[in-house]
Amino acid sequence: MDFRLENESDYFEAEVLTREAFWNVYRPGCNEHLVLHNLRISDSFIKELDYVWIENNQIVGNIVYSKMYSGLGKTRSSEVIAFGPISVHPDYQRMGIGKKMIKYTSNIAKEMGFKAILITGNNKYYNPLGFVSASKHNIYLPGLSKQKEASFFMAKELEEGYLKNHSGLYDFDKCFEVDGDALETFEKRFPTKVKREARKSDLI
Repeated sequence: MDFRLENESDYFEAEVLTREAFWNVYRPGCNEHLVLHNLRISDSFIKELDYVWIENNQIVGNIVYSKMYSGLGKTRSSEVIAFGPISVHPDYQRMGIGKKMIKYTSNIAKEMGFKAILITGNNKYYNPLGFVSASKHNIYLPGLSKQKEASFFMAKELEEGYLKNHSGLYDFDKCFEVDGDALETFEKRFPTKVKREARKSDLI
């Protein structure tokens, strides 16, 4: 096992991994590999927190971080960040790799001076890692009701008490909003995979 910073020669392999990890999970096919591709050229991308997990000379895990945007004016934050996509190859899931990547990189983020991490995901997975509903800190995503708890949007303070004085509206990089035509073009770089049928529970 080797856990190290990603370099440019890893990029395509990490995108293939991300595609494998997310394919048909939240929607027919996936778009997370294009999110990863676009994030790397975004001003919000944090290169020093882009790590890959190596097993048997292949990338089986990847975690990347980006800076959040705050307020209605969407000012890029220098202290509040997010991770994602975080990917683990299906053959290596349920082995604790994801949690190890999160713990290791969040400690580095703290050492770098970042104050808090915001994410979306399954709260049952992330609560044991110290994440709580962001609404407990009065932090919300655009369009979310302040009257209802959105358990999928979570926060973790790297500096205790920081979010008390930095609450409000936060949003992710625009790279997380994927254009369908761009995705179709990007898909041509990869081997053909079969998409499952759409479900009512799918993410848009």
